[in-house]
Amino acid sequence: MFQILVIDDDTAIQELLRRTLKKEGYEVTVASNGEEGIAQAKLLSPALIICDWIMPRLTGIEVCRQVKANPELSTTQFFLLTSLGSVADRVKGLDAGADDFISKPIELNELKARVRAGLRLHQLSRDLQIAKELLEAELAEAAEYVQSLLPDPFTDPVRVEAKFIPSRQLGGDCFDYFWLDDDSLAIYLLDVAGHGLRAALPSVAVLNLLRSRAIPNINYHQPSDVLRSLNTTFQMSYQNDKYFTMWYGVYNRSKHQLVYASAGHPPAVLISANGGNAQAKRLKTPGMPVGMFPEAQYLDNSCDVEAASTLYIFSDGVYEIHQPDGSIWGLDAFADLLTAYNGKTTNELDRVLKYVQDLNAKAAFDDDWSLLKVNFG
Repeated sequence: MFQILVIDDDTAIQELLRRTLKKEGYEVTVASNGEEGIAQAKLLSPALIICDWIMPRLTGIEVCRQVKANPELSTTQFFLLTSLGSVADRVKGLDAGADDFISKPIELNELKARVRAGLRLHQLSRDLQIAKELLEAELAEAAEYVQSLLPDPFTDPVRVEAKFIPSRQLGGDCFDYFWLDDDSLAIYLLDVAGHGLRAALPSVAVLNLLRSRAIPNINYHQPSDVLRSLNTTFQMSYQNDKYFTMWYGVYNRSKHQLVYASAGHPPAVLISANGGNAQAKRLKTPGMPVGMFPEAQYLDNSCDVEAASTLYIFSDGVYEIHQPDGSIWGLDAFADLLTAYNGKTTNELDRVLKYVQDLNAKAAFDDDWSLLKVNFG
């Protein structure tokens, strides 16, 4: 049964609306002024409020504004009862959030029809709200699942830690690091284009394939071979038009050497102390995103890793931060931030995240925020 709240200082109008609407099968509550009406609205969360425009102390317009500002009453329909008929008055009411008007003197058949229409809109809004809440809950569960698959930090002989903040829309970021043998540590991060489950599922599939080493005839020590094999396996024409960028590297701790390849992914940043003066090197090779073109080629590159060097691997969500002036805080600024914070503070990744959150103009990031830190000791 729908709950309707009538707010009017005229007892005759109150009684007319109460009797009429109760005969239609609705549950009706009445209030004699705006303050009482707002209190009843918060208590009852009615499907529909019919409120007189002109009342002492708190007018119908003011009641409407307060009701519409309350998130818990977001699906409540609000009708203004008025003898004011000018266009300017109705514009004022609509601007305050009113959903419809009932004119005085009240024509009962019109009243019933407008109430039925208003309740249909209320029910539709409720259904949409419930569907939205269910979808958000499912996306949150999916984000928790993806997060549960990510690896735990390493502390020895190489220290690896990560920071992963999923966006509200659930993106396609995923990463992993594991020992291929006693000397070789594989590290990668990928970012599937788009958002939602269609982006998250391919990233999980890649993680499971690489972690289980289920792709045959692949040399996991050679990054370009890994990217070529993934490109063959995950062509976008067979993956709902989804492709992904990726950075993959293998660190040999005996040789102190890092071999890496990338597929359309942002460069990793290697920072070495070099006698106390931090120097940052960007590690990237040419290559199209995985899945975009069957004939895509990938190349390996390598570099020596000095003692106490730090490697940062990340997705573009960490630096593509929209600013209030319409600009985007970019890769150069983020790389400078990593260099400035590297080795100079405890809880470095938390501090980097906090810095970027303060820059973000929104309550949540538009994309997954993924940052890996590898300290070679």
